[in-house]
Amino acid sequence: MERKQFFKTMGLAGLAFAGLKTLNACSSDDDTLTATSGTDSSSDTSCTVSPTETAGPFPTKSPSTLVRTDITSDRTGVALGITITVKDVSNDCSVLQNAIVDIWHCDKDGNYSEYGGTNMQSTDYTSVHFLRGRQTTDSNGQVAFTSIFPGWYSGRATHIHVHIYNSAGNSLLITQIAFPEGSNSAVAQVNAATTYGYTKGMTGYTYNANDNIFSDDTTGSEIATVSGSVSAGFELTHTIYAQS
Repeated sequence: MERKQFFKTMGLAGLAFAGLKTLNACSSDDDTLTATSGTDSSSDTSCTVSPTETAGPFPTKSPSTLVRTDITSDRTGVALGITITVKDVSNDCSVLQNAIVDIWHCDKDGNYSEYGGTNMQSTDYTSVHFLRGRQTTDSNGQVAFTSIFPGWYSGRATHIHVHIYNSAGNSLLITQIAFPEGSNSAVAQVNAATTYGYTKGMTGYTYNANDNIFSDDTTGSEIATVSGSVSAGFELTHTIYAQS
């Protein structure tokens, strides 16, 4: 079954970083992107739980074994720092300390670790664990990860998966993070960065408005803020609202 068909079948019911550096020896002149987002939720205009989304077909199998800040492993690409703030809807959207946050995403070629060798993903990465990690929120309700900019695959916009638990390990929310799009967006810049190994370009790309997960996000609450450049790396910030 193809991934695109999987998501059509599943629908929605399934289930800081400082001194950014390039992870590829190549360098090039490129545009610097100022912070852009749909709605980053940094200011609490409405205190509501972030959208619940499917964990997808490639959730982390043993997340408790992957407590780490740098989730890059052997993957190469454009550097990406990820800072996530978790707020508690049950407590007037104050920051949620000691929450457990798991993230995972695909590599520049659109492949996930821990899976493969099937029609869903032909490349076999079942024995490796790249681009997956777990952190616990600090007194500011934040976690930070060092990674690379995700690639994309058929049927999906660029995205990051997030699973949030309370300090006791009870699941609070499974959601996903979308990226701003547009002609000068980080998504467009990265997918034109062939010297960094992003060879697909934007032909056949599924935009947020047509993505089976993000298309109903009319307020843009799942879209992160992204700033930076291809050569210096990008930094993503996003606030997620959970209910403890």
